[in-house]
Amino acid sequence: MLLCAILAFVLMFAEHRFSRMEEVRAQLTTVVAPIQWLVSVPSDVLTWGALALSEQRELVEENRRLREQLLTLSHRVQRMASLTADNVRLRELLNAAPQDEMHYITAELLSLDSDPFTHQMVIDRGRRDGAYVGQPVMDASGVVGQVTAVSAYSSRVLTLADASHALPVQVNRNGLRFIVQGTGRYNSLDVRHVPNTADIREGDLLVSSGLAGRFPAGYPVAKVTGVEHDPGQPFASVTAEPVAQLQRSRHFLLLFPPPSVQPEAGDRLWDETFSITEPPEELIR
Repeated sequence: MLLCAILAFVLMFAEHRFSRMEEVRAQLTTVVAPIQWLVSVPSDVLTWGALALSEQRELVEENRRLREQLLTLSHRVQRMASLTADNVRLRELLNAAPQDEMHYITAELLSLDSDPFTHQMVIDRGRRDGAYVGQPVMDASGVVGQVTAVSAYSSRVLTLADASHALPVQVNRNGLRFIVQGTGRYNSLDVRHVPNTADIREGDLLVSSGLAGRFPAGYPVAKVTGVEHDPGQPFASVTAEPVAQLQRSRHFLLLFPPPSVQPEAGDRLWDETFSITEPPEELIR
């Protein structure tokens, strides 16, 4: 050890005093490089093996989750096929017109509004893509909001969380209709004017009712998170959480609801209804 220390001191002194030691050091580095590589091989092999095993475990776990998800979705598709067939048969019995298919285009998030008191965002679809003011916007989970301004290549969307946004909804369980309004927070909505005697419970799913004519009926909006009854007040305090991932979603759907058709005064349906309610000619005489 003393000899190695003396040799190291001599080499440092020689490198400091003589300029040709730079070339000697370069040559020695070249000679020692294979030895350094051989020494590092076991460590590199262990690191690579641990990483490979870790990635393999993650891939196996992800594959298992995807198989479970595929099985669940397959079950839902089969159930939906059965429900669709039942719906078609019931509509045939009621002689009702079939529902039109909902058209849509995809959009991607461009930017979020920097104002902390508003909850708006800009997406990459505009007037050239068919976007229009008032168009409903959704993500993979539910209703996100509606378009409030349109330019040629982008649109501004007002989300459900904004305090100025309100949406007519109904309880999916029993059909009770209410108004949901934003609170300025992404994870909370107010259900307005809910009577104390209303049958609304924590966990109820609120879907769009379609009454305002802007959002089509039946799309998930929020889930009830709290119901508080005050005996001294006419209305209960009901809060809900948006179903849509307002803070995480980057891809959206812009829906094109079919225009609602209202019966005119001269339609056959109105004439038949009027003829039923009109008293017979004998009673008039």
